Amino acid sequence: MGERFVFKYKVTDLFFIIIGTIISSIGINMFIIHAKLLSGGVTGIALIFHYLFKIQVGYVILLMNIPLFILSFIKLSKRFTLYSLVGTLSLSLSLIITHPTSNMLNIDDNLLYCLYGGVINGIGFGLVFVHNGSTGGFDIVTMLIRKKHSNFNIGKISFLINLVIVSISAFIFGLSNALYTLIAMYTTSFVVDNMVRGFNKSKSVFIITEKQEEIADAILESLHRGVTYFYGEGAYTKEHKKILYCIVPFSQLPKLKQIVTALDEKAFLTISDASEVQGKGFKNTL
Repeated sequence: MGERFVFKYKVTDLFFIIIGTIISSIGINMFIIHAKLLSGGVTGIALIFHYLFKIQVGYVILLMNIPLFILSFIKLSKRFTLYSLVGTLSLSLSLIITHPTSNMLNIDDNLLYCLYGGVINGIGFGLVFVHNGSTGGFDIVTMLIRKKHSNFNIGKISFLINLVIVSISAFIFGLSNALYTLIAMYTTSFVVDNMVRGFNKSKSVFIITEKQEEIADAILESLHRGVTYFYGEGAYTKEHKKILYCIVPFSQLPKLKQIVTALDEKAFLTISDASEVQGKGFKNTL
């Protein structure tokens, strides 16, 4: 049963990684490339090659990732390498297949292109990241750096790489193009961040009740979530009692409230955001 669940879990991840890269490739081809804008990381470098030498972006991404995958296979986990390989191959193939969409639109407004391109690109990459995926490139580089230097500031290196890409854009394609590229990059990162936070949002719940055992059993049986007992004392009553503590995904919160209310209408709940949760029953990041 456990192996079947793990297999289904991995297949679901891989499916959404592929869907995410297809969505992202449409955003890049239909909007970013049409407006001659750039993107971050390896995709941004591939776009420069495309604009200067007319080489399709998918081929450049694939070629640039070959040495990185060799390093990833040797130095990093096989799971991360597999997911990155699937993401990169899917993104490259999708960019090649959807390339004709770069001529579908004819709108004389680069702001619309960078906003819509950023949003669609962000939705695609957001799906990839939510399902523990990667599209290779600088994701592999940052993972290699992080493995040797755990305190290394990945945000700074990513910022510097993208700053170089935008500077090249300004030098070759003009300042206006570079500024639109910055808007597209920011929009993409904003959408990705919010998708990752939204999909992985969890709530931590404290429950003070007279029916501790019944509610704990119901949570375990109905939601399949762990419950921890804390022992507290009422300041006024001086009464000792068990306080229930559990963490549930946001989607299960209404059901949790129903369980508690049905068993004890007088129960006292405090609910707060759990910014990051790892462990059994919750999805671990790569």
